[in-house]
Amino acid sequence: MGLKKYLVLGILFILPITVYLFFASGVNQFAKLPKLGDQIIVLNAFDGENGAALTTEGKITILGFLGQNALEHKAEVFNLAHKIYKKNYQFEDFQMLFLTTKDQDSAVVSLKQEFSQIADPINFKVGYGDLVEIAQIHNLLNTPYALDASGSSSYVYILDKDSQLRGREESDYQEFGGGYNAANYAIINNEMNDDIKIILAEYRLALKKYKTSRKK
Repeated sequence: MGLKKYLVLGILFILPITVYLFFASGVNQFAKLPKLGDQIIVLNAFDGENGAALTTEGKITILGFLGQNALEHKAEVFNLAHKIYKKNYQFEDFQMLFLTTKDQDSAVVSLKQEFSQIADPINFKVGYGDLVEIAQIHNLLNTPYALDASGSSSYVYILDKDSQLRGREESDYQEFGGGYNAANYAIINNEMNDDIKIILAEYRLALKKYKTSRKK
């Protein structure tokens, strides 16, 4: 009876911990992050910093809109830096990319100088265009969150390696899914952080399966 008693107590103690660890690790990471629409986001009209080429193809991209107010959205950029970028920027296929107007080059320099105190900005990209071009890209996302008059927004979006929008259709923190309010720390820390983990895990699993099939 003594051994059986301790066995039952052991199961009762271990089982709740196992269940907790399972859910804490994120059940969603065993599923794919939903694809939201079929539009492909192409940035041919935008110039990168110092003439660098910009692309979302082959990259997991956090896409945002600074418009004519790069520094006014500094808090949102730094929220992303702390909770998303710093954990993932060393992955070769990850980038954070913001679209802004060409008159914001000095503001971007200042922003990146402060950003570098949080993490290496090597995969923090900026694309320069005009307000019409910024609006055209935003329209492709078919999001309910509009740009303001300066072509900027607090909402950011996840694009997959095929340059298509991914994300959740519903949110616990905001009225609509399909984007993440970077001004809301809870959204970035919880929902977006989880969703980035899911899409990274999805591609790692696909790569692992590919390597396994090549060895056969």
